[in-house]
Amino acid sequence: MSSAGGFWPGEPPADEGDESRESPAGFSEPPTWPAPRPEVEATDVARAAAPEPEPMFEEPEPPAEEPEPQPMFDEPEEESEPEEEPEPEPEPEPEPEPEDESDDFVARAFAAAENLLAQSPSATSAPHVEGELDLPDGVAVLEGSPSGAGRTVGVVVSRFNGEITNALLQSALGALAAAGVPQERITVMPVPGAFELPIGAMALAKTRRYSCVVALGCIVRGETPHFDFVATEASSGLQLAGLETGVPVAFGVLTVETVEQARARTSKGADAARAALEMADLFAQVRAQAKATG
Repeated sequence: MSSAGGFWPGEPPADEGDESRESPAGFSEPPTWPAPRPEVEATDVARAAAPEPEPMFEEPEPPAEEPEPQPMFDEPEEESEPEEEPEPEPEPEPEPEPEDESDDFVARAFAAAENLLAQSPSATSAPHVEGELDLPDGVAVLEGSPSGAGRTVGVVVSRFNGEITNALLQSALGALAAAGVPQERITVMPVPGAFELPIGAMALAKTRRYSCVVALGCIVRGETPHFDFVATEASSGLQLAGLETGVPVAFGVLTVETVEQARARTSKGADAARAALEMADLFAQVRAQAKATG
């Protein structure tokens, strides 16, 4: 087969420069020949052009917010109450000056003591201690006498339970008058209660102007331990006042269960006054003896 001929036998040779020659009619290229590959595959183009698949179920739209129901009738607006003007505060009335009850209290006690002494002198002159001591012969004895000659006496008295303490004061003043203590040489100091008796007695004793001090008060037991505290402090405080100052302090404080018991013992004021005078005389004897032997 000549190389100058065509591809098939008997076919004239093709013109090499004629690229536009068409294949004979009815001729097709063998299927094994490779076809030219386009830049983009058809399937890719179809896939890109195809629309996205729609979802099988539509998502429900969120419910629209319902408008708040409007009231059928407009509510009336609350009328604001007018603010009340503050009332002007009344000007405080000046407090009346307290009357000096101490002088009246003492004056009544002195008057009652004078009446008691005039009616029954023996009531204030009875011995304050029952019984006598049997002393052996040949021993030195220092014994005081409840004499008021030359004595100056201080009396501190509680205002609490005034019915009882007023009677105690009358009894004590009557005994002092019966013992010969002039009224102008007696000083009475009222204090609020029995708890204040020790400090009042201490104040009088520290002045060194009094031969002795008489303390008068009344403590009635109640439902609480208050009685025990006040009674204990009153007794120990009055003893301390005498020990620290060297001035006799007589204990004329009633410690009772009931008011009736206190009323039956108001004569203890006279006992305390006589005890104070006796101790004052005894202290005077001790000082005189120490001075004479020293």
